[in-house]
Amino acid sequence: MNKRIYLCLAHMSGREMDFIKEAFDSNWVVPMGPNVNAFEDELAAFVNRRQDGAAPLDKAVACLSAGTAAVHLALLACGVGPGDEVLVQSFTFCASSHPVTYLGATPVFVDSEPDSWNIDPDLLEKAIKDRVAVTGHKPKAIIPVALYGMPYRIDRITEIADRHGIPVVEDAAEGLGSTFDGQVLGTFGRYGVLSFNGNKMITTSGGGALVCPDAEAKNHVLFYATQARESYPYYQHEHIGYNYRMSNICAGIGRGQMTVLDDHIAHHRHVQQQYRSLLAGIPGITLHDNPSPRHRSNFWLCTITIDPSVKVRGQDKAYAAVLAGAVGGAAGVTHAAASATTDCQPNANVEAMRSALDAAGIEARPLWKPMHRQPVYSTAPAYTNGVSEALFRTGLCLPAGPWVTDDDLRHIATTIRSAIEQ
Repeated sequence: MNKRIYLCLAHMSGREMDFIKEAFDSNWVVPMGPNVNAFEDELAAFVNRRQDGAAPLDKAVACLSAGTAAVHLALLACGVGPGDEVLVQSFTFCASSHPVTYLGATPVFVDSEPDSWNIDPDLLEKAIKDRVAVTGHKPKAIIPVALYGMPYRIDRITEIADRHGIPVVEDAAEGLGSTFDGQVLGTFGRYGVLSFNGNKMITTSGGGALVCPDAEAKNHVLFYATQARESYPYYQHEHIGYNYRMSNICAGIGRGQMTVLDDHIAHHRHVQQQYRSLLAGIPGITLHDNPSPRHRSNFWLCTITIDPSVKVRGQDKAYAAVLAGAVGGAAGVTHAAASATTDCQPNANVEAMRSALDAAGIEARPLWKPMHRQPVYSTAPAYTNGVSEALFRTGLCLPAGPWVTDDDLRHIATTIRSAIEQ
């Protein structure tokens, strides 16, 4: 097999160029325009639909320049400011927590439950009560994250949040199309974050969106997303705004992608089903799956854990040298690492398996390193139970994108099996 199998790579529908050409022909190449408006309407129709036969929801969607921008503006809309605290799932990518610091607030990290890998509701409630006792104030927002597309226990999260009067900002950046009890993620909380980065379920080459409770809330967000301009015949600014609006060109790509979104979700779920079959019976390899019928992941990425007792060829040489760049294609914009190891990293057999897959032309990556173990957040409060650290040490992401074929999946499973010492 000569081709390289990537974790997740965008797949074009053929319609993207039609919408892009329309934008150029009409000279709408600015951060707003007909494609943006239409993309927002199409996204709203998608997230508002129910899969349980219930009446559609009535959420509004604002298209923005990035999912990170959506987190930032959602927190701003929730009144987060200097000196505040925000409860954030620790097991996540940094875009969930960095916007908290943009606003001068402090992220308070909450560990995961073992079945969904997402924020632990019991630990969440403990953290709320403890922060009130310590600071005299309740946190200003809660950010659960749909890790790799897996739904969080949003029923319990919203019950706890409502009881304490704290708004929920759902980070569904990885969970577009995932549902809990038939309702699309991003529509349960006050706000919901979506991402269209190049590796997501659909892409606009970059970009994101914020699911808002209604049109009024959307307009409030868009005011800040377009530099907070007042209605004068000149530029009058009474608030600090941001340049966060999506461009008409990117929205055109998104409109083309919407025509294949359901196909993409179906493909990712098919890939998960194939992994269920192909990885079954490999000792020490466990595929992470929906923990209950209420959870229906889009399986943006398919993930496994490797038991520490599993012996993988070459694990004695794992971390023997400093990487030239970051795993995931970020080389060229990273700092050179000071050493080959850190005090919290995947086990040697996991790194050896990643290296074996890489040598076979298969891209695999470690799970997200928990935010409470990131040096930049070493002083942030954290409520931990050991789950996310244990998963980070044993877990690996496998290819699941639209270009991954059944033949590719068989090659991946064979490579995993052959890398294990018998």
